[in-house]
Amino acid sequence: MTEAQQEKRAARRFALRIPVSIGRGENGHYDESAQIRDVSARGICLYLDSPMDKGSPIGFTLTLPPEITLTESIRVQCKGRVVRIDEGAVSGKIAVAAVIEEYEFLPESV
Repeated sequence: MTEAQQEKRAARRFALRIPVSIGRGENGHYDESAQIRDVSARGICLYLDSPMDKGSPIGFTLTLPPEITLTESIRVQCKGRVVRIDEGAVSGKIAVAAVIEEYEFLPESV
């Protein structure tokens, strides 16, 4: 591997295979489910059934497990923008990478 091909990510990525709720567009409803490939403090990569355009706004809600938080499970709602698309990544799914631009910790479900 050449120096140019080496990992350049600044934030640690966690390979999580957990479901996530997706919202498309600026005010999209969180009605689509997807599977996470990995997540970091700055971004996420997930598998979708249908394509999205690079640069599109995306929202997602996920629950970080205790293995990541080192306490209890925490629900997080994030907003970001699609930065990369890789069609046909896994079983016909589309891998979508997005940068996280803002996030909010959600109260525990009752």
